[in-house]
Amino acid sequence: MKRKDVGFCGGILIAISVLMCILFFPLAPFFIIKVVAQYEKAVILRLGCIRKGGAAGPGLFFFLPCVDEIHVVDMRTVSFDVPPQEILTKDSVTVTVDAVVYFRIQCAVSSVCNVDNVKTATRLLAQTTLRNMLGTKSLSEILSEREEISGSMQHILDVATDPWGVLVERVEVKDVRLPQNLQRAMAAEAEAHRDAKAKVIAAEGELNASKALKEAADVIAESPAALQLRYLQT
Repeated sequence: MKRKDVGFCGGILIAISVLMCILFFPLAPFFIIKVVAQYEKAVILRLGCIRKGGAAGPGLFFFLPCVDEIHVVDMRTVSFDVPPQEILTKDSVTVTVDAVVYFRIQCAVSSVCNVDNVKTATRLLAQTTLRNMLGTKSLSEILSEREEISGSMQHILDVATDPWGVLVERVEVKDVRLPQNLQRAMAAEAEAHRDAKAKVIAAEGELNASKALKEAADVIAESPAALQLRYLQT
């Protein structure tokens, strides 16, 4: 982000702040020195403008009291749960879906200057994206294409939050909860399918047995002695 000139009045205020630090030098270091951790960056606004050099840290840095405003930004990967969302699918089925999003801030200056609260904004955007995306899917697609849905959602969030200095690393759909009546209907359908498959298998077994009996009858009819030998075996 381009740094703007503070102007003549701003220069006077900065000079006064520096002069005060010199006059109160024995106490000034306690007020003009700040330390940020290895995983943090400090965005310094001098009279409302980004200070030259961009974000400071990690480590020790100096700032001027009264004219500098400091915003410390955590650069680590953080996660949040997307609250359960009731979604109407493309085939008019109401499901409740929740997810988890992992992201980190890659540009501290953009996260401070381009959005009011980057974490809240990303969370709300994730909720909206989840609802909009799953609203275009059928129930079978939601249940069978979780990885594709997660990847598409990650891409959409990453593109949308890029101006905020955010990198969305991963999105996972955690759970898809169906209404109780739909669960019972799906269980009954699965049971009926299993029963029908069992009847088909039993019918195929009867058919194979009847074919074997027919072949045996044909062989015995061609050789009456074979029938006598069969009686003697039993």
